[in-house]
Amino acid sequence: MLLFLFVRVCESKPNFVVILTDDQDDVLGGMEPMKSVQRFIANEGVTFTSSYTASPICCPSRASFLTGQYVHNHMVQNNSLSGGCYDSKWKYHESHTFATVLKDAGYNTFYAGKYMNQYGTKDAGGPELVPPGWTEWHGLVGNSVYYDYVISNNGVPTHSTNEYLTDVIRELGISYVENQTEAAPFLMVLAPPAPHQPFTAAPRHNGTYHNVTAIRHPNFNVAVEDKHWLIRMPPSPLPDTMIPELDRVYRSRWEALLAVDEMVADVINALESNSLLDNTYLIYTSDNGYHIGQFSQAYDKRQPYETDIKVPLLIKGPGIKKNVKNHQPVLNIDLAPTIIELAGLEVPRSMDGRPIDLQNENKTERYMLIEYYGEGQDGTVDQNCPWIYDSDNLAQCYPQYECKCQDSKNNTFACLRHIGERINRKYCMFDDNEGFTEMYDLSDDPYEMTNIIDQTFPAVKHWYQLTLSQLLICSGAAKCDNPLEGSNLV
Repeated sequence: MLLFLFVRVCESKPNFVVILTDDQDDVLGGMEPMKSVQRFIANEGVTFTSSYTASPICCPSRASFLTGQYVHNHMVQNNSLSGGCYDSKWKYHESHTFATVLKDAGYNTFYAGKYMNQYGTKDAGGPELVPPGWTEWHGLVGNSVYYDYVISNNGVPTHSTNEYLTDVIRELGISYVENQTEAAPFLMVLAPPAPHQPFTAAPRHNGTYHNVTAIRHPNFNVAVEDKHWLIRMPPSPLPDTMIPELDRVYRSRWEALLAVDEMVADVINALESNSLLDNTYLIYTSDNGYHIGQFSQAYDKRQPYETDIKVPLLIKGPGIKKNVKNHQPVLNIDLAPTIIELAGLEVPRSMDGRPIDLQNENKTERYMLIEYYGEGQDGTVDQNCPWIYDSDNLAQCYPQYECKCQDSKNNTFACLRHIGERINRKYCMFDDNEGFTEMYDLSDDPYEMTNIIDQTFPAVKHWYQLTLSQLLICSGAAKCDNPLEGSNLV
């Protein structure tokens, strides 16, 4: 395959540096603050224009990133322990990641930052537990925060009160690079908390974007009737008093990302100073996207729209053309097999993703699956919200969201993202009381304003339904790439 040509260019096995941000969108200008990423990675490598996550939420997406598997195979369904986030089933899949493959092949492996939302909690094994595959481990306990956190340093929990977490991760990464040599290849993953809520910027960056406001695309704060019930919940549209809060969130996210951009520049400088840059692949991406005001939602993820499922992806390294836009559709499940193949190793058959062809810049046709299994959490419906009596089913309902709930137990959906040279569609089925279906032609309707399911030919709907049903049970790249091949359903 073409990727093996890249490996042969190098006299030794390549190194890998992966930067995985938290909730960084691609659709709403989330890459705008990243000037160093643009300069050192985009201008020197490839930027993917159709990059997606297998699930629009942190823990399932990160499980897919690590294993190269769809959600229905690794079974991490949402951010809760009961939803599979670091439960006993995950412990099996955690032993079969790109990190374990590279470590077994002689790579030194390093991780610093957020891992999975329940990692290090008491019910998930505590911070003494070091996940398999990592020779050096600095994992954040729990979900993203910026101050007052605990890091598991190779299994030893260390509490920090006033050190800004992104800067700590930067220093750990630089120190690790400075101690590497050309004698042994390494894999380093840096996973800063930004720009996840509470969107805390480093003090030096506060106020940098004080004049910036949230993007007002046509779908910003519009009332809709053709989308699933959670989106139709009142208030719709959000009251005018909510708009300044959306603007604050937008610029706070940008400001929180500035320390990440500095981290990227400093790590690249360390690689260059240590004569390691030329033999290192740099991969920059996020676990999921984010919405801020779209369709009268407040700010969160967990929805099937482009804001939530489309993520940045940039790759630089040996043999990769410079300053290229790559239009082929890719998923975050493709990153694990890509890294493994670039390392000259055999991709495990358990992986559903496929190695990205870094030589191909065309929009090759592909059917991609996006899954989410809704989460109803006790204690996340504020007593001041009118939905308190439905709190067993609803989640993330707070006055600062104008009580517009962001999730529910039956906010469960599967989407088929169909992209090709002349195709740009999305077909979503919801497992709710309505059995709701949404379909969009993004070539004509990039902001997903009009659900065209009722105007779509029955044969087309039937084809998408069959394809989606087979994707939901696929296992392995061959079957997941060709979900209807060998099926008696066609």
